[in-house]
This record gives sequence, structure tokens and C-alpha cells, in this order.
Amino acid sequence: MTLAAAANETLAHNSNLLVYGAMAVYTLAFLAHMAEWVFGSRSKVGRTAAALTTEAKAPATVSVQVAHKGGGTAVLERPKVVTRSVTGSRDVPDGPGAHGGTEKGDLYGRIAISLTVLSWALHVGGVVTRALSVQRAPWGNMYEFSTTFAAVAVGFYLLLLALKKNVRWIGLPLVTTVLLDLGLAVTVLYTASDQLVPALHSYWLWIHVSCAIISGAVLYMGAVATLLFLFRDPYEAKLADPAGKQPGKFATSVLERLPSAASLDKFAYRINATVFPLWTFTIIAGAIWAEAAWGRYWGWDPKEVWTFITWVAYACYLHARATAGWKGRKAAVLGLIAFGCYLFNYYGVNIFVTGLHSYAGV
Repeated sequence: MTLAAAANETLAHNSNLLVYGAMAVYTLAFLAHMAEWVFGSRSKVGRTAAALTTEAKAPATVSVQVAHKGGGTAVLERPKVVTRSVTGSRDVPDGPGAHGGTEKGDLYGRIAISLTVLSWALHVGGVVTRALSVQRAPWGNMYEFSTTFAAVAVGFYLLLLALKKNVRWIGLPLVTTVLLDLGLAVTVLYTASDQLVPALHSYWLWIHVSCAIISGAVLYMGAVATLLFLFRDPYEAKLADPAGKQPGKFATSVLERLPSAASLDKFAYRINATVFPLWTFTIIAGAIWAEAAWGRYWGWDPKEVWTFITWVAYACYLHARATAGWKGRKAAVLGLIAFGCYLFNYYGVNIFVTGLHSYAGV
């Protein structure tokens, strides 16, 4: 074994250790996120305080007497709980977040974010070390793509937090899916460091695949928001109908801390609309690379077909959102179908369908 080969093997081993280390810290972050939700469960007083608004007051108010030190009482009015924006207004009340407005919940939330940052640093270190071991872009197979995808998804989440966006509620589902993704990568999808097949030796690997990874990571965020919207929207509908069946205690404890349905819907739409041009460029870059590698821009390869199907699904979603009759739940379901196409394009086509892009047997 040459000295260079030994050095590359050592780097590959260190990359595996960093990924496993990241998974261990992600597990701690997962537990901290869970603690944030558990200890963030609020009392009735906390829920009432969160419902207060400066403008909205119920016509028939409930008087609550509060004792003062001097023995007197003051009367507070509990206003109507507002969950939807007034017509012509963008002011929609959101939940307090996973911490539930409690100091203990917020403390666990901050610990969770700190652990997520640490695990992400280890994770990125594992991806970079893998790149150094193979001396190429670290996404030549499904293992490398999966680990890089998860790192980009967490990085995008931390970027939104750094920009002061209200996205801490994504932390628990994000860390959960990252652990599942990495667990699948290191067990089922793991591939030892190796060089690429000749067709993949191109600078288009950096352009095309990096765009696919970034697009998928951002689309994942939109899918999470869309899924939560489908839970939050009927919850708000039940609250708006006092005569109907009201949500249970567990559903209330969870869903009341999420952003409003309108905020989740808006977040998902903006995320998907923002990254859609990049997904379009991903397809164009892939076609240019295909012409350079195989002498044709389009060959009806299964990967190419499902990439285009995914593009059409998201185009339909964006068009539906711009159509009055397809806003809300119908458009949300279409958005989840579109992301399902992305997942099948990655796992289903790569593993089970034979083609020029297939990773079956890797």
C-alpha cells in the first residue's frame, strides 16, 4: 500500500468516526428537543396569557378576579382566542413555540440548539474528510449523498435561526429525520471510499448534484411545514366552532405551540417557490452533463423521467397556490405528493430501478 493510499484510508476512517460522533450528539439534541416540548406544556394561565391581544376582545368576556397583596381585587378580561387573520390583514397570532413560553422549556430548547450546532460541526467535518479521502466531490454514491443532504438540511435550519426566523419548531422533526437518514446511510447505504465511474468525472458533478442536494434540503423544510399545516388547520377550525367537538388535551398541548396555519402555509409556499428555480436549473444542468457524458440531452432514463415528474408536481403546486380554488389543504396535499415524488426519485429509482443513474447494488 502506498503512502497516499494509506493516508486516504485513514481519512476515510476518520470520516466514519466523525459521522458516528455526529449521530451521538444528534441523539442528545433529539432528547433535548423532546424535553423542550415536554417541559414546555403550559398551564391554563399560560394559555390564556398567550391568547391575549391588544385589539381583539370577546363581546361576552369572562371576568377573572386576581387577588392583590393589599387584599383588593382587579378584574381582567379574557379575550376571544384568535387563530385566523382578519380579512384584509396579515396579522396572524402564532403559538409561543415548542418551549410553550416557559423558562424551563426555553432552557431545554437552547440546549437543543447548542447540541445541534455541535453535531452539525462534526457532521460537516465527516463530509469534508470523506471528500479529502476520495479527492473529489463527496456525493458519488447514495451514502455520500445522504450524509451531505442531511448536513445541508441542518445547515439551512441553523441559517434561518441565525437570521432570527421563527423556525425552532422544526428542530424536533429535523433532528429525528436526520438521525433516520444517517442511520440508514451508515447501515444499508454505506459504500467504502472509491473513485467514480468515468462518466461521472466532470465538473458538472459539482454543479448538478450540489444543486440537487440544496434543492432537496430546502424542499424538505417546506414539506415539514406543509405536514404540520395539515394538523394545525383542522385544529383551528375546531376552535372556531365552540359548538362542535373540541381538540383533546394532547393535541391542544402540541398544536397550540405551533405557528398558525396561515403562517405555516405561507412559510411552505415561500420556501418551495424560492427553491423551485434552483430545482429547474438542476434539471437543465443534468441535461447538459448528460450530453457531455452520453451524447444526448434526454434519453428517458428512469432518473430523468422522475426528476421531470417531480418538477411538474411542484409546478402544479405553485400554480395551485396561485389559484383561488386550490389554496389551503388541497394545495398542501399536492405539495406533499410533490415531495413524495422527490423521495421516490432518490430512494426508489436509485435502488430498485435499473438505469444509467441507478445505484442498485452499490
